[in-house]
Amino acid sequence: MLASRASRGISLGQVVLSSVPADSRVHAEPSHESHVTSLVYGSSLAGEGIPRFEMSENEMPARNAARFVHDELLMDGSPALNLASFVTTYMEDEAEKLMIENLSKNFIDLEEYSSCGEIESRCVNIVARLFNAPLHDAESEALGVSTIGSSEAIILAVLAAKRRWQNARRLAGKSTEKPNIVMNAAVQVCWEKAARYLEVEERYWYCKPDSFVMDPAEGVALVDENTILVCAILGTTYTGQYEDVAKINDLLEKHNKEHDLDVRIHVDAASGGFVAPFVCPDLVWDFRLPLVCSINASGHKYGLTYAGVGWAVWREKKYLPDEILFTVNYLGAPQVSFTLNFSKSAVQVLGQYYVFLRLGKSGYRSIMNNLTSIADGLAKSVVEMGDGKLFTIISEGGGKGLPLVAWRLTEKKKYDEFAIASHLRQRGWIVPAYTMAPKTEQLKLLRVVVREDFSKSRCDTFVRDLKATIEYLENAPDALTAHLSKGGAHHTKHSAARQSAK
Repeated sequence: MLASRASRGISLGQVVLSSVPADSRVHAEPSHESHVTSLVYGSSLAGEGIPRFEMSENEMPARNAARFVHDELLMDGSPALNLASFVTTYMEDEAEKLMIENLSKNFIDLEEYSSCGEIESRCVNIVARLFNAPLHDAESEALGVSTIGSSEAIILAVLAAKRRWQNARRLAGKSTEKPNIVMNAAVQVCWEKAARYLEVEERYWYCKPDSFVMDPAEGVALVDENTILVCAILGTTYTGQYEDVAKINDLLEKHNKEHDLDVRIHVDAASGGFVAPFVCPDLVWDFRLPLVCSINASGHKYGLTYAGVGWAVWREKKYLPDEILFTVNYLGAPQVSFTLNFSKSAVQVLGQYYVFLRLGKSGYRSIMNNLTSIADGLAKSVVEMGDGKLFTIISEGGGKGLPLVAWRLTEKKKYDEFAIASHLRQRGWIVPAYTMAPKTEQLKLLRVVVREDFSKSRCDTFVRDLKATIEYLENAPDALTAHLSKGGAHHTKHSAARQSAK
């Protein structure tokens, strides 16, 4: 990458914050050569260097600039073979064309692009109704907003909950110090960000070796007068399992009455929000539960839209205090803003609306059930390897969780899950090997996320390559398998550091 890891950026796992090296480092260290090869074939620029860390003095022809950037990206993995990501990697040509046509539109400028605002409103209504928002009272209607993704949606939900809690405490003459959120330690990192950025205590229920979703009774027992929200996850990042939101609601309702509290639930449906309504419609997890006050979902995950769109929906206006809503008029007309950023592209919302129109409920139902079937088939193939004794499946099948497969080695071998992932990479497959959430980090897992473009045929190819990988590692020299397995040491260390931060 242009701002390379060698620039001594702050590194946490694979995430790097790029530093700006001093001139002395740029010239002194071979890894910080001040020019990179242009790779512009058949032109007078082919032998010239391009500054790595600063803008060139002179212009470059468009063709050459495009070729250079293209070549810089050649070493990236293939999105279609990236089985680590939940994010959509396929959209139809018609959707892509529509999005390209609207690339120059700034979504926030609703006075100029009022049709984009109308389309967002339609999408919010579609999502709210999908999540069974109450429609019986015109005085307490649901409302929502598009976001860049679930991270922004969750930060907004935590902000709203904290401010609502503070207002209620002040009205009662009580302290507004030490607010907390009750949640599973297996939450996605955006929850940790929301808590720390907004100065809210992270109050965790910790996973156990045989249990990775929050026990409702144990979770509710953590709730006190300073709790601003209980987070329930509809599809954990680690195993894809759904937490029992209905049970959490029932126990929390009882707990609130016994302790004179008014604690509500936010459902993190980043991944499951567009799966559960179509695969298991009888599962009650959404606004049908009286204590669910807000829900987020990622349009760019199983909403089947390219990265950059999420949704946040609140049961009614009382859960959004007025002081966190901003009205601006310098774009031509007064408009209310409740987002972390201001300007953003309109194309992701337009792409989401295209998918809603294109698929309808029947299309989503067909796709999600197909993905569930492929995931179940993959799990069956994985568990049958090694005479059925090699792997143990951690995820849940049959539509009881997300369409993914998470598994681990049943017994200790001379190679581990990280060695398997490393060797699969040689075939182009990007399969994450990782350690479980804090206090269960001794467990190592592999995970395949089944997305729309992971067809049955591609799944069969992956199974073939996984079998070949196991055969190779079984017969490989011990020194080699030990080296490949060392990849897990960094992840275990990082998990321990994350746990100590809590």
